[in-house]
Parts: sequence; structure tokens; C-alpha cells
Amino acid sequence: MRDPLTTLTDAFTSFLFGKVETTRLPVRTSTGQAQAVYLPTAAPGLGDSGVIIGREVYSGKGYIYDPFQLYGQQLPAPHWLVLGESGNGKSALEKTYVLRQLRFRDRQVVVLDAQGEDGVGEWNLIAQELGITPIRLDPTVALDTGIRLNPLDPSITTTGQLALLRTIIEVAMGHGLDERSGFALKVAHAYVNETIVERQPVLTDIVEQLRHPEPESAEAMNVAIEDVRAWGLDVALVLDRLVDGDLRGMFDGPTTVGIDLDAPLIVFDLSHIDRNSIAMPILMAIVGVWLEHTWIRPDRKKRIFLVEEAWHIINSPFVAQLFQRLLKFGRRLGLSFVAVVHHLSDVVDGAAAKEAAAILKMASTRTIYAQKSDEARATGHVLGLPRWAVEIIPTLTPGIAVWDVNGNVQVVKHLITEMERPLVYTDRAMTESSLTEEDSLLAAAELEAEERAARMERYAAHAELNDPDATVA
Repeated sequence: MRDPLTTLTDAFTSFLFGKVETTRLPVRTSTGQAQAVYLPTAAPGLGDSGVIIGREVYSGKGYIYDPFQLYGQQLPAPHWLVLGESGNGKSALEKTYVLRQLRFRDRQVVVLDAQGEDGVGEWNLIAQELGITPIRLDPTVALDTGIRLNPLDPSITTTGQLALLRTIIEVAMGHGLDERSGFALKVAHAYVNETIVERQPVLTDIVEQLRHPEPESAEAMNVAIEDVRAWGLDVALVLDRLVDGDLRGMFDGPTTVGIDLDAPLIVFDLSHIDRNSIAMPILMAIVGVWLEHTWIRPDRKKRIFLVEEAWHIINSPFVAQLFQRLLKFGRRLGLSFVAVVHHLSDVVDGAAAKEAAAILKMASTRTIYAQKSDEARATGHVLGLPRWAVEIIPTLTPGIAVWDVNGNVQVVKHLITEMERPLVYTDRAMTESSLTEEDSLLAAAELEAEERAARMERYAAHAELNDPDATVA
């Protein structure tokens, strides 16, 4: 009979902290019997509805993931961060994920393709397979047959246009606009929108108005016209780069007619832009805001916005702020943002650490491929990964990653079908070695499955030997 004091203590503890852990009686058994009694276990999966990714390494179970299916129950936000060094399978994962998502009729995907080979982006093969022409932003052909995106497109609200202009200027200058420069830009933009109605306003109109402001704009603030012109000079010089500099032709004209915003896949090919130049974040900002006002609509479609080389977004405070708004706004309209980054330290230690932290916080799904030990520890600290996951990240082989879906952490082997293989391996110079490596991984996975089956047979044999009536689940 239990001591009354112990009973009272247990009841009080249960009232404060919930049900106490059940105490199990010790079991005496042999080593051979223990293998059958304590069978291998695995964490529960994410359900059976969505896109097949591959299989969970330790249990061999199929691994299925879909942010739209999980949102609201297991996921507070549908956004996804993919991390890892080159050559470990990030690109293959992204492409197969998109191809598999597009099998659903209510899916649309936009990809910002920042990498390329043989003069085209690495998503070119997939676009061709789906009968889609990538939107290639290339300053070398923009003046002739290239694609133009107009920051002053009438489909973008007046407020959105002004915010986009400010972001372009702040990214290029590396600091925020002061009040005087911001005022000069605002009055120039307002005048252009009010007076040019027979055609789309373009950046040239803004530059011209900044150089030659109207007297009314000065009189409204009771300042000299020369002061307004001086305040807008730096702004005009920055915008002139888009009009007559190294980005000439891509943004200084009406938006190209014929861009199909209803296509299941839209690929912006940025491979002709220097990834390390200031042009890349400017491009990201313009494309992001343009899509916000033209592509994202309340039509009940599920949209995926995948950005490669995403540190160009997260590492720029001004562009990151725009994308923060896009993520918050898009969540209500079924948008899943996928950011692909090589090293988390590239952004958390950068100029936009505060904005990066906010974006990372909105990414409820994190997939981490192999990283060096120091980087893995830093990544684990920032993302709050369990110690066992941090320890295995440096040992991961290509195609295997740690998946953290809102705290559900598992190790997953990504599987690629024979039909997908020629589309996802775009490093054609290394195709033979890449295929050989993947074949080796598949062979190793098959061997692992055979060994697992053999272990289960041994467990069953042990159980039957010691207890003929026992069964193995």
C-alpha cells in the first residue's frame, strides 16, 4: 500500500505539471531477446498527403512534404529555407520539388534562376520540357530583343512604385534616403504620374523631372527651386544607371507584352547578371515587387516563389524589408517562399542581420545539406537544431539532408526518378561523374534496405526461438 504522503505529493504534482511519467518495472532478459523486445523505432512522418521527397534514412519510410497541406496544423508558415554547400544536392531537390508540385493543377511556380551554363540558366531544360520560354533579363540584348520590366508599370500601385524606386536607390547607394532626397523623389514621381497619361511612365521621365523639377514642387514647401534640384541630383544619378548604365534597357521602357503570368512555371533567367554586383539585389527588388502586384492574386491558387542565391536578398536591408512584406502579404494568398542559401553565416553576420533574422523566423521548414563542422555548429545555434542533428551535418553524403519541419527533425534521402534525372543534372561538363555518384548513392541505399531487412529477420528469428508465440510487428 502506497504511503498517503506520496499519494498526496503525486496528486499535487500532477495538478501543477500534468500527468507524471509512468514508472515501468525493470525487465530481465538476454542480449539476444532484447533485440526482438526493443525493436527499432522512428519519429512519425508528416502525413501521407503532398509531394514525395524521398525516404527517411533511419526507418526507410517514405518522406512526404507539402507546406500547403501542413500549413495551419503542423506549420505556422509555409516558407522554406534550403542550406548547404555546392555539390550536395540542393539544386536537384529544388527542381524535383517543383516538377512534382506542378502535377497539382492549382500550383504555380516562379523561379529566380541566378546560375547558368552554356549561356542559359540552369532551369532552361525544365522550361523547355514544359514548353515554357524563360524570361531572360540580359543587359546585352535588352535594347534590341530583350525583356523589359517597368518599375512604373500601371499594374503596380502608386505606393508600390514609390517604395520600389526608394529601394532601388537605397540598394545602389548603400544607405537610406535622407528627407530632402526622399522629398525630391516623391514630387518627381507624383508629377510624372499626374502628367503622363497617354503611355506608360518610364524611369527616363523620373530622371528628367529630378534634373528639372517644376516650380510648383518648390513653392509647395516654400523652398528655392535650386534646392529641390540639388536634393534630387544624387537620386537622378543612381536612376540614370538603370537608364544609361550597365543595366540599360531592362527597366527603362514599358513592360514587355506577352509575359504569361498564368503559366504554371515562370522562370526569370538572371544568369547573365554578375551575381556579385549591385545589379543583382536591384534585380531581385524589381522582380519581387513586380510579381507582388501582377502575379499574386486572390484566386485560390497555391504559389511557390523560389529564389536561388537568396543571400542577395537577405543580405541587403532594403531588399529584405520588401521581401518581408511580400512574405507576410503572400501568406494570406497561398504563397510559399523558398530561399536557397549556401552559408547561413553569409546573412546572419551581414549588413541585414535584423532583417535576416525576421525572414529566417518566418521559414518554418529548414533543410540543411552537408556543411563543415564550424558552419554546422553556427547553423545549429541560429536555427535551434538538436545536438545530434548538428553532429551529423558534416558527415552527410550528397543527396541526404537534415529536415527540420517546425521542430520535427529527420534525416532524409532525396530520391530522383529516371525521368527527372536528365532534367535536374545541369552541370553537363560533369554529367558522367554526377550520374555515377547518384548511381552509387542509389546502390548504397538499396544495400542499406537489404541490411535492414536482414536485421528484422534476425530479430524475428530470435523472438521465435525464445518465444514461439511471439510476433514481430
